[in-house]
Amino acid sequence: MFSGGHTLTLMIADVATGEAREVWRNLPSDPTFNNLSNLQWAGESIVFPLNLPTDEWDRYYAIRTDGSTERPILLTTTDGLIEDATSVAVSADGRTFYYCTNAGDIERRHIWAVPTSGGTPTQVSTGTGVETHPAPLSSGNRIAVLHFNAAQPASVALVSAAGGEPEVIFPTLPRDFPVAAHVVPEIVKTRAADGLEISNQLFLPKDLRPGERRPAMIFVHGGPARQMLPAYHYMQFYHWAYMYNQWLASEGYVVLSINYRSGIGYGRSFRQAANTNARGNSEYQDVLAGALYLQQRPDVDPSRVGIWGLSYGGLLTAQALARNSDIFVAGADLAGVHLYGNSLDTASVSYKSSSISEIDNWKSPVFLVHGDDDRNVDFSQTVGLVQLLRARNIYHELMVIPDDLHESMLHSRWVETWNRMGDFFRRFVWNRTAATQ
Repeated sequence: MFSGGHTLTLMIADVATGEAREVWRNLPSDPTFNNLSNLQWAGESIVFPLNLPTDEWDRYYAIRTDGSTERPILLTTTDGLIEDATSVAVSADGRTFYYCTNAGDIERRHIWAVPTSGGTPTQVSTGTGVETHPAPLSSGNRIAVLHFNAAQPASVALVSAAGGEPEVIFPTLPRDFPVAAHVVPEIVKTRAADGLEISNQLFLPKDLRPGERRPAMIFVHGGPARQMLPAYHYMQFYHWAYMYNQWLASEGYVVLSINYRSGIGYGRSFRQAANTNARGNSEYQDVLAGALYLQQRPDVDPSRVGIWGLSYGGLLTAQALARNSDIFVAGADLAGVHLYGNSLDTASVSYKSSSISEIDNWKSPVFLVHGDDDRNVDFSQTVGLVQLLRARNIYHELMVIPDDLHESMLHSRWVETWNRMGDFFRRFVWNRTAATQ
């Protein structure tokens, strides 16, 4: 503690002379501003993030370099996610702070702006798409962004600093790109058994006729600190996963992508929901609620519901097949976790939270995919599960990818994986009656 009772001082030094001057100090016994990190120079201000445990949303603050700031200025008064350092940028003149957030449009991402000296934030990019990674041009007139929408994969676009819809400048999609084959996902809400509301994207086949009942697929993302969007995604695997869900819809499946609890985008309480992971796997009830929603739809055949996911999504796929083979008739588990921790004590919470604790109830076929050099999820997770499935004569197909990682680095292997998954689902979900006779 300094003699004045404060615990933190911000100083600016002249590298030529070595002289430094104090531009800000926190107040005595300040419980909030007692640790600053990820400082960013912004003209006549210093900008930094600070996430308070009592705040549902991410915040950025500013301190003026002239020494006039007593308490840091809250810049991002909007309530929304600001995911990481790639979500923020400062204009060339340092006067404007741009940030990517889902404020005002919780299912998407748009670019907002606020003066670095403080003021009211305004939304810059508009429309029904998704904009991320803001990069202000030196002219100050436009911002380059990555842009995505329901039928537009990752593209570079320009947005006027005055506001407006993005103008895609690269790439130009080839004529044979199936834009017209895409559907626009609908946002649907489900409610878990404990009452928590869950947001999902619903993909309906274009050729769905009134009175017709189709097989359905559920997709569960990994992470779990992720949020799926009603558009192509800004992360590589989820860009592909969105594509695959579109393909499933084009094949005739009704598809539901579930944003289960412990994911991002819906506030800190949702992200830090109680009893998730090895503490009780409470997020599984969100997956189950999605399946029950599908089964109650008049356009879904309730006896033909499948599920797929990678990593944490693979974990939840295994949970679904182990706990509810009566609902989930087949699944694709890509690099999933099947035992939390190391304990095999059947009374431990972590074991009871794991899919293998319900292995005796597992009846449905499963397609397993795993790289044997996975650095995220140990390959032994799949090896162990296969031994349990074999011992119980549970039908499974195993695709081991030699010398590959958590997500394959080779396009050709993903093409093979998608094709084999499609064939597996055709046999065990679409043609379930024939496959089980």
